[in-house]
Amino acid sequence: MEYKYEKLTDKIYVCASSDHRFGTDAFLLADFSQYRAKYKVCDLGTGCGIIPLIMQKKMPPQVIYAVDIQEGAIEQLRLGLEKSETTGIVPICADLKELWEGAPLGQLDLVTCNPPYKVNNAGFQSVITAQKIARHEILCTIDDVCAAAQKLLKFGGRLCVCNRPERLSDVIYAMKCHDIEPKRLRFVSKNADEAPWLFLIEGKKGSKPFMKVEPQLYIRSENGFSEELQKIYDTGKEQP
Repeated sequence: MEYKYEKLTDKIYVCASSDHRFGTDAFLLADFSQYRAKYKVCDLGTGCGIIPLIMQKKMPPQVIYAVDIQEGAIEQLRLGLEKSETTGIVPICADLKELWEGAPLGQLDLVTCNPPYKVNNAGFQSVITAQKIARHEILCTIDDVCAAAQKLLKFGGRLCVCNRPERLSDVIYAMKCHDIEPKRLRFVSKNADEAPWLFLIEGKKGSKPFMKVEPQLYIRSENGFSEELQKIYDTGKEQP
């Protein structure tokens, strides 16, 4: 396996590979989550750990449990942590459907997840097992994600996920089935002329129904990346 270290800041690196890599959606989700320094967080299906590592750039949470069922993903996260100067990320190789021994049930402020976007047996499936797992609901479904989040979150804790627009009803239904009320929704488009390719949604455990739809986020402008994306997706500078 060939690894490549991607620099987030002068002190934080992500170990990426063809099996476990990352894209813009991870940066968008980390920003959308509105994490805070006092938070206890879990990132489900963490892959190479990109979301927990992004959260280390500025006001990192108290602790982030970075969970993935694939040993190769957790190994990449550990390699990234070895090269980085950061603390507070706990790599855990576990099945989110069962969680792990000593999991902080009912204690977390925030759970994030960039889940598989496609239902199993839908669309083109990569021949690489790790990519199949990342893209298709083979080992877990959005219902499994919401069930795990419900167990981990304290009352009023938040679940933030991203997905493709065609899965919006599935995500909302799964959240509601597990007492996680959708509260905030934002669509993401390449530009004002194109339909959204992604949505970001936040649900709150035990909350009353009321959902705010936020202004659409545009990825590109006439000069390249939009100003908002550039602010979110700044991988080359140390944050103050």
